[in-house]
Amino acid sequence: MRTITAAELLDAWEAGLGQSPARRALTLLALIWPDASLASLAQITIGERDSQLLALREQLFGSQLRGMAVCPACGDRLELAFGAGQVRAQRPGLPANDVLHLTHDGYDIVFRLPTTADVLALTGADAAEQRAHLLMCCVIGAKGPDGTEVTTGALPAPVADAIAAHMGDADPQADVELSLSCPACGHAWLQPFDIAAYLWTEIADWAKRALREVHALALAYGWSEADILAMSASRRRMYLQMVGA
Repeated sequence: MRTITAAELLDAWEAGLGQSPARRALTLLALIWPDASLASLAQITIGERDSQLLALREQLFGSQLRGMAVCPACGDRLELAFGAGQVRAQRPGLPANDVLHLTHDGYDIVFRLPTTADVLALTGADAAEQRAHLLMCCVIGAKGPDGTEVTTGALPAPVADAIAAHMGDADPQADVELSLSCPACGHAWLQPFDIAAYLWTEIADWAKRALREVHALALAYGWSEADILAMSASRRRMYLQMVGA
């Protein structure tokens, strides 16, 4: 993976301020592949996208991650500490252009894995409507038990659930969960982990710190933002110590 400069990261943060979460994920992917079009980046699977974002996170901030979770049973807050390996799928997902087949309850379905482009096209006010729209995007064809063509909207709920489960199996990095247990009440549950959202929060925190450092050093020495960001983080810290910022 190419080395990302502080200036590039700050530009990506600024660009992502007014974007949706799915669009921000593409902005971060563009840091890895600056010569690729956004349209092409949007066509890779969610799992491949998130695998790349996890690798980007390791390059930028290291392999150790921290976070907070709230126990759904008692409301106690848990401090989390885990490694990137714990949220990395143990096997790769299938490519976006692979066609998948599933037979369930007599229905034969042909479909593909979701991409960021599909997420960007989501419509609907609630999760159920968005899931239905995602299935409509990804199901290529379906036949009922009598062999006749069936529209995606006419698929029974158990069949739609089976398609979603099969998608998860085929693209494991797209649906990562942390296995948690509350020390206060003993409740155990699975907590979804979204690397795109997690990384964006870290980048936003870093950007605010970087801008404060630029402000302090520009006031003290009259240096430009470009010159300050071109310094290593350790050198900036030393200058900040000298000016008491």
